[in-house]
Amino acid sequence: MTKIRDLADADLPAVSDIYAHYVTDSLATFDETPPGLREWRDKAAGLAGTGLPFLVAEVDGQVAGYAYVAQYRPKPAYRHTLEDTIYLAPGMTGRGLGRKLLGELITRAGETSARQLIAVIADSGDPASTRLHTAFGFEEAGRLKAVGFKQGRWIDTVLLQLDLR
Repeated sequence: MTKIRDLADADLPAVSDIYAHYVTDSLATFDETPPGLREWRDKAAGLAGTGLPFLVAEVDGQVAGYAYVAQYRPKPAYRHTLEDTIYLAPGMTGRGLGRKLLGELITRAGETSARQLIAVIADSGDPASTRLHTAFGFEEAGRLKAVGFKQGRWIDTVLLQLDLR
């Protein structure tokens, strides 16, 4: 059984492990060193303190993925623009979990004062994240060419945007 719910502190080790996989074994993130539990606790507390959602997908009692929104950029004028983040545990893709997480995340983001939701997607050749976002109405807003260098490759990012109003 799949359940989408708010993050609990006990979920942070699983969240950390999921993200560490993408840091070390993929081009989906430009991080090169996985953050530790302290950084994850600080992130979760910061989001909770601003009323922004941090969700997990639970399958048979195990964290199978997570999603959250954060302010797009730190400057004050960006306060009504959010950026989403979604990661699924290895082996949990293709089950509709990303769709469930993103759907709930968009609903929750729409309940904030935000007007725009941005997805910044590393264009590593796997179209899954772009397809997921466009299925929810995100539109391509631009491409930043060769802005990341990881695993011996230059990687573009694609910017997608959804009007929450």
